[in-house]
Amino acid sequence: MMFITLISRMVTQTLLGCWLILGIGAMFLTSRPAVGRDIFVDNEKGDDAFTGRIATPGQTVDGPVRRISRALALAQPGDRIVLAKTGSPYHESLTFAGARLGRGILNDFILEGNGAILDGSAPIPPEGWEPDRDAWKRSGRAVFRFVSEWKSHQQLFLGDRPATRVYVNRLAAMPPDLEPLQWCLFQGTIYFCVEPDRHPQDYPLRYARLQVGITLHHVQGVTIRDLVVQGFQLDGVNLANTARDVRLEGVVLRGNGRAGLTVGGASRGELIDSLLGDNGAAQILTLPNGELRVHNCQVLGNTAPAWVDEGGRFFLEGKLQQGGLDQIDDVVNTPGRAAPETN
Repeated sequence: MMFITLISRMVTQTLLGCWLILGIGAMFLTSRPAVGRDIFVDNEKGDDAFTGRIATPGQTVDGPVRRISRALALAQPGDRIVLAKTGSPYHESLTFAGARLGRGILNDFILEGNGAILDGSAPIPPEGWEPDRDAWKRSGRAVFRFVSEWKSHQQLFLGDRPATRVYVNRLAAMPPDLEPLQWCLFQGTIYFCVEPDRHPQDYPLRYARLQVGITLHHVQGVTIRDLVVQGFQLDGVNLANTARDVRLEGVVLRGNGRAGLTVGGASRGELIDSLLGDNGAAQILTLPNGELRVHNCQVLGNTAPAWVDEGGRFFLEGKLQQGGLDQIDDVVNTPGRAAPETN
């Protein structure tokens, strides 16, 4: 009889333990939404005091937020951030880090660009320029120089396009002679040659002020699509460290100081139906232990090679490549594709 009672107690305790585990599991599952929410962003009509639950401002606080970074602060796994394409670029530098900004139970975390522009450039203040008197003595041309916060991988924009750059040998003892409207980066300083009887403040000149457009590390399951990323001092997008299952779809990465896209640090990503060009040192840069798969993209080796290989693995249309590429030109005839003009 005592033996039967002991067995009965053991069964009861086991069942209670199972029920407790199931209950904790149910609480965990219900604490995370099965379907992600939409968080709306509008850099003209939004307000960071809003919740971002609806796309247009109304009579409540549920309208769009103003900054993408504010939407990231509100987000949970599997959410979708939806940008409004307005007449103004989004001047922000974004970081995706940690499980909160990754895959949810049913779907990826999504940044839906809708053709919006993420821009890292800023106007050069008129007082930031000083004349280069040595250039006047050498060539008789008026050259001015500007020292930014960053001493390498810069870009200079003239209006809505990158200005014509003259590349400098790293062993050069002095900057090269420039023609009007040309620029160079020499020992961390931007040099720009003006037209006769003009000054730098007569031109709409901008430089790459923010370092990286989108940095991803320690995240898994992120999709970024239909977004233009331009004008950053280093990279448009950087899969920096253990960013896994990252999908870039329909993006345009242009006019960045080092690369449009950099992948390294045991990160894994896909680049699909996208356009890259006008970046400073590489359109795509692969670093050790990174892996990138490219499908149906146009990567222009115009200002720098299409792909610079410094380690990692690079697959083009499913085939492993070696040693870098000067051009990736798979979608030239795709309707709607155009050269990467910077706005």
